Amino acid sequence: MLLDHGKARIGVAVSDELGAFAHPRPPIPARDPARALKALRGLVAAEEITRVLVGLPTSLSGVEGEAARRARGFAQRVADATGLDVELVDERLSTVHAKRELSMSGVAARNQRDKVDGVAACLLLQSWLDGRRARG
Repeated sequence: MLLDHGKARIGVAVSDELGAFAHPRPPIPARDPARALKALRGLVAAEEITRVLVGLPTSLSGVEGEAARRARGFAQRVADATGLDVELVDERLSTVHAKRELSMSGVAARNQRDKVDGVAACLLLQSWLDGRRARG
């Protein structure tokens, strides 16, 4: 499972049983941290998740700012709440790519807000899955 943590929503993607393809799940509202963690625990149980990835936002040069600090704290809270190891993955430009994919699919910009988090999470997870497969 990959989580793309934002201030308003957490984008969620899970892989299939073979670890070949990423699939979006509905975003989880992020404004109430306790409720978000409860929803994540439920999703981990329902989907039988064994690994959690969290997107780590950095600048194009790789420098970590406030958003990265929040993502690291979120990753720790997820690890504490689920008992699973959490791995951070570089998410540079994931939202830009997700918006581009949605636009190319014919989704109007005004309708992208509710979909972009899941698409960004899917793109990140698919990239991670592909990289893992390429490494053997």
